[in-house]
Amino acid sequence: MKKSTKAIHAGLPHNSRYGEVSVPIYQSSTFSFPSAEDGAARFSGNQSGYIYTRMGNPTITALEENVAALENGHKGMATATGMAAISTVFLALLEKGSHIVSSDCVYGPTRVILETAFAKFGVASTFVDSSDLTQIEKAIRPSTRIVFIETPANPTMKISDLAGTARIAHKNGCVFVVDNTFASPYLQRPFEHGTDVIVHSLTKFINGHSDVVGGMIVTRDESMYKNIKPVLNQFGGTMDPHQAWLVLRGVRTLHLRVERAQENAMKLARFLESHPMVDWVLYPGLPNHPQHDIAARQMDGFGSMIAIGVKGGLDGGKIVMNSVRLFTLAVSLGGVESLIEHPASMTHASVSKAERELAGISDELVRISVGCEDVGDLQEDLDNALNAISATLNPFPLERTDEEHPLFEENR
Repeated sequence: MKKSTKAIHAGLPHNSRYGEVSVPIYQSSTFSFPSAEDGAARFSGNQSGYIYTRMGNPTITALEENVAALENGHKGMATATGMAAISTVFLALLEKGSHIVSSDCVYGPTRVILETAFAKFGVASTFVDSSDLTQIEKAIRPSTRIVFIETPANPTMKISDLAGTARIAHKNGCVFVVDNTFASPYLQRPFEHGTDVIVHSLTKFINGHSDVVGGMIVTRDESMYKNIKPVLNQFGGTMDPHQAWLVLRGVRTLHLRVERAQENAMKLARFLESHPMVDWVLYPGLPNHPQHDIAARQMDGFGSMIAIGVKGGLDGGKIVMNSVRLFTLAVSLGGVESLIEHPASMTHASVSKAERELAGISDELVRISVGCEDVGDLQEDLDNALNAISATLNPFPLERTDEEHPLFEENR
């Protein structure tokens, strides 16, 4: 099946009891056994079947199979949140004395748990510009166990070379983990480029309606699945059936939403490039993006996330965010509605200013998640908000002479 067909059909039960076309919500905490012998066989792993929803549930399984199929992976593991997916992978693959190399531009809490919680237990972390393969290779130590990247990166939109990173990771005996949230499996499938494990925040594009949180881990093979799945079960960061059903409902329109949103994003990126109140635009679909060629090679499209630098720095950014009327001032991304936020004071506020600046997360950076609205309405809203910068910070046109200034008589 092609990817748009998979989004609709993968994971659906083949032997439905009543002929239902929507996966039922199996809202049950526990499952009965036909006999004591069957119960023992399920617990020992010698017989398939459900035991307890923390360990597995038919609704959750349907979602896991759907996303694994979209990624062309082996098996999926649904988690309560995206951070539960990331922390579970770290818990399963890292130990005291081990080391991880990570993109410096990652979701803020990902970096924070490595620098705080995992550091407390003796795990060392090095953060590098993962768009530069040389930096990744130089950072690897004999104790390195994971190379973890986010591409496109949050929020700088840097692109990392998946195949090149996979070669470096595997040459050094490391597990290569990719956070594929920003692209979704509709636009990028890292297993095709050598990745070992993929993580997602299902909250974003895969669900796509800003009404549920969730995460997913997908592995390339059974051995990696067996390493991670027991840790997920034991620490309990698992998903519930109703969450899974909501995400399944969302994923069935993934292809429609992503296509419309990225079409809008390309048009807005071109508009923003020429706007006098915008210093720079980072969108992988623009030919002047530093890693445009890599994105074109490993992605099926350039997505709908844009980073811009606005005139007036932090003050200019605040003016824009307080002036939009159609864009919603909120964190998160990937929903049908367009969102705008300021990473330095919001999603990445927990990262120190020095580390943010080293990673390219400047105070003037504004992150835009483009949705599925009419692009003309979105452009008009951004134009009005950006023009408010000059109106607020420079209320009088620069070309006015002193004589034309409304305060000229009073000042004289």
